Amino acid sequence: MKKETESILIIEDEQDLREGLRHNLELDGYKVDTAATGTEGLKKATSETYSLLLLDLMLPGVQGLDLLKRLRDAGNRTPVIILSARGQDTDKVSGLEIGADDYVTKPFGLAELTARVRAVLRRARPESTEEREVYCFPNLKVDFKRYTVTRDDTEHQLSAYEAGILRLLIQRRGEVVTRGDLLTKVWGYVHLPTTRTVDNHIARLRKKVEDNADNPVHVVTVHGIGYRFESELVS
Repeated sequence: MKKETESILIIEDEQDLREGLRHNLELDGYKVDTAATGTEGLKKATSETYSLLLLDLMLPGVQGLDLLKRLRDAGNRTPVIILSARGQDTDKVSGLEIGADDYVTKPFGLAELTARVRAVLRRARPESTEEREVYCFPNLKVDFKRYTVTRDDTEHQLSAYEAGILRLLIQRRGEVVTRGDLLTKVWGYVHLPTTRTVDNHIARLRKKVEDNADNPVHVVTVHGIGYRFESELVS
């Protein structure tokens, strides 16, 4: 996808910041739309198609985390970068668990934000039209197009990070994938609070792909290093 075809919705109530971001992203070649309230942002995000949302947490009307949850619950997988002055780890974890793709704490530098935008959009683009989207393993079907895994005829929805982790592990099945590799390849940058972030996402992923999350057979731990996907393809 070419940058000039990529559209960004900025949901931010601070007018100077909102218009400043619009101006700079348009100069960088993106098509940009804006919303000053959560209510307006939710309406636009559900009625229009965007490549990316930049979402403030503290908004008039619908709050940012609630807006994000409503989108994800409705199956909207548009990538989201949260922009917030609330830098506590609990806010970051909440946003990422609901389905945000990245989290930038105010104040931030424009260069940092545009780098995050490029990284998230790059991860959202399919690398090729031939890229496989469905994998079947013993007792497990993974559908990356729908962001789902099906185990014992029960379908589970994957978050963006869970899908990214699982795709990388499957693509490199049989090999050890380090926590550092997962941070770099899935998150797109290495400056997260701790590699424990990876472990927490793996724990949630196992509840969806394993019969017994405490005794995994698909996603196994290689102690002190990372994780390995063990199962063989059946189709």
